[in-house]
Amino acid sequence: MSINLGSRRIVGQEKVREQLSHILESKRIGHAYLFTGPPGIGKKALALAFAEAINGIDHLSDLKGDAISKKSSWYTHPDIRIFLPIPTNVSIEELKIRTELLAKDPYEIVDFGLRPSLTDGNDLKNRKAFYSIGYFNEQVRPAAFLKPNEAPRNIVIISNIEKMEKPAANAFLKLLEEPSENLMFLLTTDKVNALLPTIISRCQIVSLSPLSVDEVHQGLMEKDGLSDDDARYLARISGGNYAKTRFYDMESLKSTRQEILSFLRAAYAQDAVKLTGISNKWNAGLNLEGQQSLLNMLEVFLRDLVVYRSTRASANITNIDQIEVIKKFNKSLNKARLESMIDEINDARRYLYQNVQAKLIFTVLAIHYSYLMRGIQPPISNNDAWRHIPALKI
Repeated sequence: MSINLGSRRIVGQEKVREQLSHILESKRIGHAYLFTGPPGIGKKALALAFAEAINGIDHLSDLKGDAISKKSSWYTHPDIRIFLPIPTNVSIEELKIRTELLAKDPYEIVDFGLRPSLTDGNDLKNRKAFYSIGYFNEQVRPAAFLKPNEAPRNIVIISNIEKMEKPAANAFLKLLEEPSENLMFLLTTDKVNALLPTIISRCQIVSLSPLSVDEVHQGLMEKDGLSDDDARYLARISGGNYAKTRFYDMESLKSTRQEILSFLRAAYAQDAVKLTGISNKWNAGLNLEGQQSLLNMLEVFLRDLVVYRSTRASANITNIDQIEVIKKFNKSLNKARLESMIDEINDARRYLYQNVQAKLIFTVLAIHYSYLMRGIQPPISNNDAWRHIPALKI
């Protein structure tokens, strides 16, 4: 069988798709594969495409007439099952709905942590999802002991396996060590370092690379039908996360961008009231992913300022509809230390992932920006944070 794995839907990942295609052609298929890489780059989508190709389903990949199954997709095939980490007391119906969404679109956001509610896009409540030992014993383990119904393999896909609680991970390890005949595991993880080393050692690792701006841009146009201008802008602020970016609303993004401009103006003017309002709004109204996206938008705007300052040309400006703002900024604040402002964003990202309150992060960012936009280094650098505590003497 000669195929281009995921040729009908997968965005980017050419190297990995070629690697998996060679595995299929060689027919030397292992019993466990671990797909690793950052969020939103297609790990679940690629695992589903791989599962379909192994069991001969012509859907996500064009099998060139070599399909051995008449099923329309992995969702209707009796020998392919996918499991998601779930919150406590989640209903079977809700889990089924999320799986159905994934069947319609392998890049659909179905994770409970990223999308707590399917009906309310603004629902930010924390729904901690995991694999408990009960969930594992009642759902995952029985699926692993089923014999193939009509295909070469019984394929069990476990997404975000790093969210297995320790008892479940230990129980799963026993399945990996003594797999039943014709059983195959496809695992995905955003955090490979959080896994038991013994689980990693028993899997063939499939490392996915972050998607490039061009790959996200192309995917948004070809797969999602976005215009070139919208796709180009979204790709620049995506941070390589195609799955999340394709659900952005352009009007909401434009509104957020105006808030970013207000944030910069208030930071320069040291307007405490306005800065407090903006920081509190971003703290309460955006989840972690939304706050990271906002920082991506801020970085893209600052990079536009750098490009225009260097070239005085608008050809490579992402925020082209804000070109007049960009011109005025560079004219009025020609001493602004733009590269240092971008470096501050990298620090802010790290603090967000360390669960520091967003309103505090944005407040400190504004204080630093008030200096940097004037061409002045903040009096206390991030490397000398201890100096915020005065006169400590022993």
